[in-house]
Amino acid sequence: MEKYTIAGLEINKRSFKDLFFNKTMFFSYILIFIAILGVIEIFELRYFSEVATANSLGAGPVTEELKNALRNAIFGDVGEISREVPWTLFIANYMYMIYTGSGIIFLVALAELLNFKVVEKLAASFMVIGLAMVFAGLFTIATDLNLLNMHWMFITPNVNTGMWLMLPLYLTYIPFVLFEIYLILTNKRELAKKLAFPILVMSIGVDLIEYYIQAKLFSMNTARHLWTEFPALMFYFIISAFVSSLGIMGVLSYLVHRDKSEYKELMALIRKAMLFFIYLLAIYEVIGYLVIDKDWAFIILFGEFRLLYFGGYILFTLVLPFLLLFRIIKHYILASCISTIIGGFIGRYLFVYGGNANPMSDRFGVGYEKYNFYDMETTFNYVTPHLGEVLITIGSIGIIIAIYKLVDTLFSINEEKEIL
Repeated sequence: MEKYTIAGLEINKRSFKDLFFNKTMFFSYILIFIAILGVIEIFELRYFSEVATANSLGAGPVTEELKNALRNAIFGDVGEISREVPWTLFIANYMYMIYTGSGIIFLVALAELLNFKVVEKLAASFMVIGLAMVFAGLFTIATDLNLLNMHWMFITPNVNTGMWLMLPLYLTYIPFVLFEIYLILTNKRELAKKLAFPILVMSIGVDLIEYYIQAKLFSMNTARHLWTEFPALMFYFIISAFVSSLGIMGVLSYLVHRDKSEYKELMALIRKAMLFFIYLLAIYEVIGYLVIDKDWAFIILFGEFRLLYFGGYILFTLVLPFLLLFRIIKHYILASCISTIIGGFIGRYLFVYGGNANPMSDRFGVGYEKYNFYDMETTFNYVTPHLGEVLITIGSIGIIIAIYKLVDTLFSINEEKEIL
């Protein structure tokens, strides 16, 4: 195959048709089209809803309903998050993609430091899938922010806000990971290993700063006991993300590396790592729900979320993988990987919507709380995800597939790299 060489990086010479017109790309286009439909749904809900009409203005100009409708029209609250339900499916998918993607990058960087040759040979493909998931998460949150908010973030930057802090965070993190991928592809392994430790630190930083950003963004986490009382929440996010990350790595290994000589060794390594982190996660779950506010714990464990928690999250993230991983046949490992991917997303959904489920409390009497915005009458608060959110979440998978396929077509990241 004819190649171009730029700065030591070999680039495959491919036609436009080879790049963009193949079965994998067509599949990604279908998913991206689904995401576009979701974006249209959300934008129509936000900006084109009939919140106030001329007839209603004439019939009852001072009614409370009309005042709310006008407020929605002017301030754009239609279809937006609210103080009662501040985190939605957008946030659940964003957290899943960001944490799982950065978890993959973290684990590969750790393997580089620990000289796991089997991972080093295939590191480029794992790094790219991790970065693709980060981009999918950013796409999701960009839709949630909407264009008007993003416009004002640049025009009138407020460096004290959590959302603005995402800009320097990812403008630093993403180029750093891209450079690590470049070093792997150009076989500059020694320099890549020197960069592995900073990438480890930055991967942890992403998890830490992301939670901080979410807390700053909504300025109300003090009233959400599930989010504030879960012990060592940053480590809970990281460990649960590692379980999902290993699941993604296992499925990717099967899809693109199963014919390689290192496949069995790689899957055995993934199996051991997954068992270890499943143990840790199980311990965290037990301790976590013993510590948090009993109102939240009872909603998750014995209330409206109990079937999703035990029949979805616990079953797919902990029980099935644990049982399957005791069988050392490759397809059992693959099944456990698929299970943790499903269970990991359910876990993020539960954490986000579980935090929204219970009325917020006035524990400190500061900020919004002193104005009684948290004074709610219901004992259970749950809003089903909007169709637009569901379509965008499904479509974000197309972004991952498209990025990975394009990079592989140009740089052959699926090929084993020689370790010199």
